[in-house]
Amino acid sequence: MAALLNKIFRLSENNTSVRTEVTAGLTTFLTMAYIIFVNPAILATDFLGNPTGLDHQAVLLATCVAAAAGTFIMGVYARYPIAQAPGMGNNYLFVTIVMSLAALGITNPWQTGLGIVFLSGVGFLILSLLKVRQAIIESVSPSLRNGIAAGIGLFIAFIGLRNGSVLIAAPGTFVGLNVDFMTADIAVFTFGLLVISALMARKVRGAIVIGILLSTALAWALGQVHWGGTFIGLPRIENAAMFQLDIRTAFSLVCLPFVIILLFTDVFNTIGTLVGVAERGGFMRGNVLPRANQALVSDAGATIIGSLFGTSTVTSYIESAAGIEQGGRTGLTAVVVAILFILALFFAPLAAMVGGYAPITASALVVVGTLMCTSILMIDWNDYTESLPAFLIMLGIPLTNSITDGLALGFISYPVVKLLAGRPREANLMMYLLGVVMLAYLLLIRVQIV
Repeated sequence: MAALLNKIFRLSENNTSVRTEVTAGLTTFLTMAYIIFVNPAILATDFLGNPTGLDHQAVLLATCVAAAAGTFIMGVYARYPIAQAPGMGNNYLFVTIVMSLAALGITNPWQTGLGIVFLSGVGFLILSLLKVRQAIIESVSPSLRNGIAAGIGLFIAFIGLRNGSVLIAAPGTFVGLNVDFMTADIAVFTFGLLVISALMARKVRGAIVIGILLSTALAWALGQVHWGGTFIGLPRIENAAMFQLDIRTAFSLVCLPFVIILLFTDVFNTIGTLVGVAERGGFMRGNVLPRANQALVSDAGATIIGSLFGTSTVTSYIESAAGIEQGGRTGLTAVVVAILFILALFFAPLAAMVGGYAPITASALVVVGTLMCTSILMIDWNDYTESLPAFLIMLGIPLTNSITDGLALGFISYPVVKLLAGRPREANLMMYLLGVVMLAYLLLIRVQIV
């Protein structure tokens, strides 16, 4: 079996092993398992607290199946250790679209919403097959790529500090330090951070997984997670969402703006994630990401599959960086994640213990974010036309809470600064086009997103 896996995933060629890849896959899964529980909660209820019509357990099933299918395709077809699942942000956007459709008098808003996701997925697939998205990746300069990686690192760390209750909403300053240190949330987060940091400093393999598991034990001891006496359980679906999408209604003029919005946001979310994670993992070859088209096709296919089963847009996950930091270098890592998503359906109570309490994995996100920020060293700080756009991306991603919005700041400023510096030819034609597209996004599309 080891020899077969080595041949399929080229483990020796990538200086890795089955054990390392499995550990990396487990790490990635544990850091993103929260989506199994968060996504159904978001899609089942609108912002006013009213049911959207989507069954909570049906969405849970769709989330696991879509994540498993997309991640498996990524691992086998693109051979990258990158996991996929319904995207955070995209799920909120889906609920916004469903509410808007209801306000427009659409009688089956969530079914039409799924139809819109399906059409946007077909659009992703067409753009991927035409290699438009690959051309975008290859047009981004090394400084911008490293700015994206660092920006995602800051974003991950910010999410970790927020999930660990270290950072809280603060009137006047938007975000502030939680001064109530004597809480279980902060205790679990701090314990996990210290354990992972100590183990990583001692170069212990699987440090992040060990930290997560020990944090789970502490959370259980503090009464924050509960074991119901069994680890085995399946979703109980009352109202099926599988194959309930309404493509006919979605394929209408009134729904066209929603298709465009989903198409645009996922294109640049995926590109940002792929570039950032690939840069950190050492997968880039100059300005080229090998097998980029396969990775993008995997993403598009996952979105189509997700819409068929009943969930919002599927995208590549920044938490994949956690597995990469544990040594994951091939598609075997992704295949392990895919298998774990399927197993999660049969072990829902166990998955709930880890993924249902955010402080458990929060420390892992901070550690991964720290490691990704080393990309800052690779930015050409001596060239202002490179460093300013890269810095805007790096700062914009976490502060806007959006990879797409952060990219917009950098992609718009890059050709403008090059022009003002009298060096217009240093920005290729694609970067000028991207600058115009991103400006149109901010002025015409972004203002439509609540």
